Amino acid sequence: MSRDVDPRAEEPPRAPPQDAWDGMSSAERAAVVESLPAAMTDAEMSPPEGDAHYDAKNDARETLREWFRRLGKSVYVAAELTTYYPDEPRFAPDVLVVRDVEVREWMKWVVSAEGKGLDWVLEVHVGGDRKKDAERNVARYARLGIPEYFVYDRARQRLAGFRLPSPSARAYVPIVPQLGRYASEVLELDLVIEAQRLRFYRASAELLTPRDLAAKLGALAEQIAAERDAEAERARIEAERARTEAERARTEAERAAAAEAELARLRAEIDALRKRS
Repeated sequence: MSRDVDPRAEEPPRAPPQDAWDGMSSAERAAVVESLPAAMTDAEMSPPEGDAHYDAKNDARETLREWFRRLGKSVYVAAELTTYYPDEPRFAPDVLVVRDVEVREWMKWVVSAEGKGLDWVLEVHVGGDRKKDAERNVARYARLGIPEYFVYDRARQRLAGFRLPSPSARAYVPIVPQLGRYASEVLELDLVIEAQRLRFYRASAELLTPRDLAAKLGALAEQIAAERDAEAERARIEAERARTEAERARTEAERAAAAEAELARLRAEIDALRKRS
């Protein structure tokens, strides 16, 4: 669930209207951006929704960040970044994506200053006012021109996706799932709920979350360590067998040498007896 303005609270700061921004000098624009706070007020903060909300939001952010990093694409992914549209109440979506921008640490996103708005938004709902994400934000984000909006209802394990049918449209159309998957044209990925978690797919390949990847790497490391231990044990047993074989061969050689010596001694005695007779 995004963090938004409480209408009962004092009006938080807004970015200026676009026409006012267009009439400003570079110095005036820089001053405006500097004056806009990066932090939301307590009145704007949604009540905490616990681990279920945090984990879903964080998994989505980190999975998408790693995916686009590996592709080498300039796609910025953030969570709860304060966002300013011209003359609009500021908000901070659970997860947001902006394509074709510098990937760095941003403190806030001022649409007029950056020259573009958000391309993709995900809201995770766990508790509280369900209509905010499922209805009011559907109308609001469409009006702001955000191309795609997804809602993951973590409590009910439901997913919904919305898309602007054209760049000039300001009303969403629902994204119809195919075999349970919701195609995101912005991300060029499919979204699906599996095992009570939100997953991302590229064709048939699942994008692993950092936690999943760490778990798989840990399991692989344990497997490699176990195989090394088993190999070391096999080598130890083989070495012990070789030592036993060597000891047996040495004993047999000593026994053969002793037998040869005894045979030589007996022959010498026989020869001596023959000579005396």
